[in-house]
Amino acid sequence: MATPEPINDLHPSEARWFAVRTRSKSEKFVKRMLEKKGVYAYLPLQQFMRKYVRSKRLVEKPLINCYVFVQITKEQYVPVLETENVTGFVKFNKDLIAIPEAEIDIIRRVTLEEGLDVSTETGTFETGDLVEISAGTLIGLKGRIVKKEGKRNFQIELITLGVNLLISVDAAFLGK
Repeated sequence: MATPEPINDLHPSEARWFAVRTRSKSEKFVKRMLEKKGVYAYLPLQQFMRKYVRSKRLVEKPLINCYVFVQITKEQYVPVLETENVTGFVKFNKDLIAIPEAEIDIIRRVTLEEGLDVSTETGTFETGDLVEISAGTLIGLKGRIVKKEGKRNFQIELITLGVNLLISVDAAFLGK
């Protein structure tokens, strides 16, 4: 039985999204290098307030370690691979598959820092339940409850890109 040919979603003229693996702690550097080459790169960042002995500082860290997202055509494939600290493209079973725009939008929504202004909805949720976030910037996201954090907060697993994104969500913002 012959093995199937690997899928390659690169298109000669239409730019599509792909995930690129980087060396550890070099995501920001890779993004800058890709942009210098004219490649549109997206690095989702989270902001944290760090306390030091004499000060506080706002720190940005990648949402997904060792990943940078690029929107490229077939012509830009090799220049991306030749970028310093890039270790390769993320593939699924040896297939180079484009990431749908909707999944990139989900990642953008996860990294937004807006307040959630909603009315509460009561319900009981258990580990393993499939849920949908019903309010705020993450409205419409679906996932599975991984664990309870106290009485009202839950860790939700969002499965995209073959990477599990864990976020903590108040029960008031969940629906089944």
